[in-house]
Amino acid sequence: MCAELISLAECALAGRNNDRTVAVHAGQIIDRQRFCAEVAAQAETLVEQSQQRYALYYDASYPFAVLLFALLHAGKQVWIPGNNRPATAEKLLQQGCRLLGEWPDNVGLISEAPPVKNTCLMMPLDLQQVQLTIFTSGSSGQPKAIAKTLLQLRREVEVLERQWGAMLGLAAAAATVSHQHIYGMLFRLLWPLAAGRCFHSQMFLSPEPMLNAIGVTPAYWVASPAQLKRLDERTAWDDIARLSAIFSSGGALSAEVARQIEQRSGQQVVEIYGSSETGGIGWRRTTAGASWTPFAGISLSCGQGVNCQLHSPFLHEVSSYRLDDRIELHDDGRFTLSGRLDRIVKVEEKRLSLDELEQTLQQSDWVAQAHTLLLTDRRDLIAAVIVLTGSGKARLQQQGRAAVIRQLRTQLMQSFETVVLPRKWLFVEALPLSPQGKIDNTMLRQLLMLDSAKFPQLLFCQLEGDKVKLELRIQPELVYFTGHFPGQPILPGVTQLAWTEQYGKLFFGIEQPFLTMEVIKFKKIIQPEALITMTLEWKADSGKLYFDLSSATESHSSGRMVYGTCV
Repeated sequence: MCAELISLAECALAGRNNDRTVAVHAGQIIDRQRFCAEVAAQAETLVEQSQQRYALYYDASYPFAVLLFALLHAGKQVWIPGNNRPATAEKLLQQGCRLLGEWPDNVGLISEAPPVKNTCLMMPLDLQQVQLTIFTSGSSGQPKAIAKTLLQLRREVEVLERQWGAMLGLAAAAATVSHQHIYGMLFRLLWPLAAGRCFHSQMFLSPEPMLNAIGVTPAYWVASPAQLKRLDERTAWDDIARLSAIFSSGGALSAEVARQIEQRSGQQVVEIYGSSETGGIGWRRTTAGASWTPFAGISLSCGQGVNCQLHSPFLHEVSSYRLDDRIELHDDGRFTLSGRLDRIVKVEEKRLSLDELEQTLQQSDWVAQAHTLLLTDRRDLIAAVIVLTGSGKARLQQQGRAAVIRQLRTQLMQSFETVVLPRKWLFVEALPLSPQGKIDNTMLRQLLMLDSAKFPQLLFCQLEGDKVKLELRIQPELVYFTGHFPGQPILPGVTQLAWTEQYGKLFFGIEQPFLTMEVIKFKKIIQPEALITMTLEWKADSGKLYFDLSSATESHSSGRMVYGTCV
């Protein structure tokens, strides 16, 4: 553990430990005396300005820290957005914010104020009065503003230091996550600043440059599962082993990844569970089990309902908070998690509101309805299912699927980071509904998760009762073309039958066993890059699935699959 913690109220006040290193920024070592002088200079400039509300964004932590504390000491309101996308900037301007830092068109850049000796403004901050406003994806589909007092943040810092201060010693903080979110702000900036540890200002995009910057000096890694799961045999495991600790938050780290890291480096990753609204709730070492240990002062209570109530000293103006995670409490005070109760998801540890994504898509003149869902396979990704308007269908017909998707992605990029944009797209005549009248997510998920090496690319889907039309692209990469036949690849007839049965069961829930086939005809070969319309019609009373695969000018194959019980 370091020396006595410096209160966040006094972190930017000169007077003690002035020679202690605060940060490494742009190749320079910044000591406490310089940090305090730069904060004082910027505060003196800002206090003269009439503007009261400021939105602050920087990739690097040191200039962010200087302006953060300068704004606080100047008595300004500080808003901390999660990104600096153009749509975010526009919304903040509409809400009366001046943009400071790195924003589109350099609108937020300000000149560096020279250090001054006048520190009349630099009195200790009032921890209960001074607050920040941070933003996260709300369940309503709009970014949610969350007020955080310095008192709340100080309490979290104190708990973190008591828990892991002795383990870290004087290790510097190095991060591959942003300080624009609560986890990064605490672990890579406020905690080291209060504990007298150095922090690396740069946000490293991968562990390799981070490890090179650290060298052999003691350091800990503020990471996320997205980076940790990409570690492989090429990783400098000896350098990983020298780290004082690895922290991870933003999503669950798989046990497999945690075991690999421990086996190759001896490091047991410490996972942090919490949110912008709640602050930290618990922690665990994944290789030791799935259960989480609550932080000191945290308690959970689960009644007969689904939601658990959180009781925490890190909450603001409330004594408890209803969680949207499914939680199971254990007799020993620990707990396990089993998914979400709302439509907030994590993609590469970026928090995303599916409602907000859908609302943004539906702002396009081409989109009548949009439904999005998270797919989890080898990696997490977002899929978008789109019902087009008349103009959207016309554009799809004129310019093609790729052009429509490209335009919708361009629209989304005004509001969302690239990593959370949909990677799979499906255009449908209408959203499929379950017997209960709700969107049939099970069907959509099965359809979108079909193996692209074995099934055609689905361009459009029209489902009406017991009849479905699928517009398919027969991509050359399908495994069935290999060796069938050299120099003139064609799609095997047995593959067409297999597709018919798979899609039939998916759309019509056929449960009867297959009996036989009737009037099967293969009339015209299907080659790579063909555009095919598959028409399926289910006759439940006779147990027959009629199929036809046609191109624009002719039918390629047709017939009936018969299902039922032998008599």
